[in-house]
Amino acid sequence: MFSYLLGEIYRLIHKKSMYLYFGAIAAAYLLIIFFRSGGFSASSVVDDAISTFMFLPVLVGGFFFAAVYTDDLNSKNLTSLVGFGMSKAVIVIVKLLVMVLFCAVVFAFIPLLHCIAYNLLGWAPDTSTWIMVYLISLKFFLMSIGFSTLSGILVYGLQRPTLSIILYVILAFGIVGGLLTTALNSFAPSLAGYLMAGITDRIMSGALSGGSLLVPFVAYIIYVAIAAALSILAFYKKEMEF
Repeated sequence: MFSYLLGEIYRLIHKKSMYLYFGAIAAAYLLIIFFRSGGFSASSVVDDAISTFMFLPVLVGGFFFAAVYTDDLNSKNLTSLVGFGMSKAVIVIVKLLVMVLFCAVVFAFIPLLHCIAYNLLGWAPDTSTWIMVYLISLKFFLMSIGFSTLSGILVYGLQRPTLSIILYVILAFGIVGGLLTTALNSFAPSLAGYLMAGITDRIMSGALSGGSLLVPFVAYIIYVAIAAALSILAFYKKEMEF
C-alpha cells in the first residue's frame, strides 16, 4: 500500500500539466485582483475570498479528481493494478489519501496567495482576516473531498471517466445540493444541515466562533467513510476485463 501511495504521489508530482494549469489560474487570478484593486475596501479581502473560493471545488478539486481517479481508467492502469494482485480496497483508500494530500497543499496555498496579493496592493489583512480566509478555504477543501468520494462510487461502479467527471462537476457547482436543500426545506428543514454544504458551514462557523466541532466533524467523517465504503463495494461488484 505504501509503495503504491508513493507511486501515485510521484506520478502527480511529475505531471507537467498540473503546473501549467495552476500557474495559469494563479496568473489570471492575480490579474483580476490587480484590475479590480481600485474598488477595494477594508472588507474586500474576506468578501472576495467568499465569492471566488466557491469555484475552487470545480477548478482545483475537479482537476485533481480527474488526475487521481479517472486517469487510470483512461490509461487502463486500473485493470493492470487489479490484475497484478492489488487489493481493490487498497486502491480506493490510496486514491482518497492522494486526493486529500494534493488538495490540502493547494487549498493551503491559495489563501496565502490571496492575502499576500491584497497586502501588496495596500490592503494588509489582520490576524482575524487571515483566519477567516483560511476557514473559507477549509470549507471548500472539505467539500471537494466529500464530492470526490461520492463521485468515486461512479468511478469504480461504472468505470466510465466522463460520467464520473460530470457527476463531480454537478456536485461541485452545487446543483444537486441546491435541489436537495430546496426539497428538504419544504418538509424537513433540519436535515438540510446534514448535506455537505451544511456540514462544512457548521465546521467553519464552529471553528470561527470557538464552538464545538464534534458533531459536524463526525458527520463529515461518516459521510466520507460511507462514500468510500460504497466505492469499495461497487469496485468489488464490478467485473473487469483483463
